Amino acid sequence: MNKEYEDQDLETEVIAETESYLAWRADEPDGESTYHLELNNLTVHFFAEEWEEFLQLTELLLEGRG
Repeated sequence: MNKEYEDQDLETEVIAETESYLAWRADEPDGESTYHLELNNLTVHFFAEEWEEFLQLTELLLEGRG
């Protein structure tokens, strides 16, 4: 997991993981949850509202695969 977040006293939960990718959630000290995607050397950080919209986007992408 990202070293920056390991050093802080945050409660984290792995949401999903593959060999190259990781999605995890951190409960911040202010009570807000943030979501993180680690994609090889790229990490994308989301606030809860952004995460929900990202999940909607992934659903649309999966529907369009057909």
